Amino acid sequence: MIQRIQSIYLLIATAVSGGLIFVFNLWNNLKEDIFALDLFTRESFLLKVIPMLFLLSAIVSFLDIFLFKNRKLQFVVGRLVILINLFLLGLLIYVSLTLPGEVSISEKGIGMFLPILVVLLIVLANKAIKKDEDLVKSVDRLR
Repeated sequence: MIQRIQSIYLLIATAVSGGLIFVFNLWNNLKEDIFALDLFTRESFLLKVIPMLFLLSAIVSFLDIFLFKNRKLQFVVGRLVILINLFLLGLLIYVSLTLPGEVSISEKGIGMFLPILVVLLIVLANKAIKKDEDLVKSVDRLR
């Protein structure tokens, strides 16, 4: 059931969370742009969690597409992706406010706002899943 609108929303959320982290930077140093995958080379465990959460969000939202036969589980997994991205957003805000040398890292990139876009897409997908579930329930009542 790839042709359903929630599958399109979930596919776009997968592309945003898994693909755009290579395109948009999280913040700028004076010398270079810092992307999500650059954080794997940092010594802090907190910084290594950020790209793992981006990739986990992409994988779970991609797997959520194939749960179309069980709409209730698909809805719950969508909520899980929302929680992952809200945690990721909080972690990004915390890291951006507590990094040493904040004067040199004062320019934030658009990659910091990718979890917000993913949350919006998953909310739209969950709304469409709920609409499908209500439609199936209404047809079952008529029988």
